[in-house]
Amino acid sequence: MAIPSINTFAMKRLTFLGTGTSQGVPIIGCHCPVCQSSDSHDKRLRTSALVSTDQVQVVIDAGPDFRYQMLRAGVENVDAILLTHPHRDHVGGLDDVRPFNYYQKHPMPVYGNAITLKALRTTIPYAFAEHRYPGAPEFTLYEVEDRPFRVGNLEILPFEVMHYKLPITAYRMGDLVYITDAKFISRSSVERIKGCKTLVVNALRKEPHLSHFSLSDALALIEEVRPERAYLTHIGHTMGYAAISAELPAGVEMAYDGLAIDF
Repeated sequence: MAIPSINTFAMKRLTFLGTGTSQGVPIIGCHCPVCQSSDSHDKRLRTSALVSTDQVQVVIDAGPDFRYQMLRAGVENVDAILLTHPHRDHVGGLDDVRPFNYYQKHPMPVYGNAITLKALRTTIPYAFAEHRYPGAPEFTLYEVEDRPFRVGNLEILPFEVMHYKLPITAYRMGDLVYITDAKFISRSSVERIKGCKTLVVNALRKEPHLSHFSLSDALALIEEVRPERAYLTHIGHTMGYAAISAELPAGVEMAYDGLAIDF
């Protein structure tokens, strides 16, 4: 299957705002070695990323840690938010777009599939009320389909992967592909990934999981599509940075909060 044209622009940067699972790492009350680790690489907020070009900044997912992630990374403007799916760890921070509404003087553009956008009306109904409270967040919702769209000079190709039975959205931006919460990827979607130079993909733990890639699942995908480099994200508390990093093949790395990569 032919991949729609992806134009090449000037250098872009992806910053990992969070690389943890729905509970983050450390988990409240957990005394396992990773949760008790003093290694900063093992401190993981909920999974999210910032994509920056010379013209725009786009956030992928806005979970419960969104406010702190924006402050920690010094983000003062966001041109759009790309959502992968409507689970709370990916949309729970959307109320905190309010400062961007105020300073940027317009609703926040939010992109996602039909399931995700429909769920937002239940998750944060006050943002979509007929008589909206003046201080409520403002969004302009855009449904994505299997074709490219643009945010400024950033061309984005959404495509579908499966999170157990839930269709979620992965994104390709130039030679970078960003996937989180995947458990199954169809052959047509694998074709969307092939040819990328940088692949970000979820790897929850070593053991199999019902709705997430395990480490071996992620490595199998990487082996098939053969990017120049790959980064693991959405990492659970059984995967310590130092121990797992020592096991990974060349060209594959554990992502960590704050890591920035150019592509």
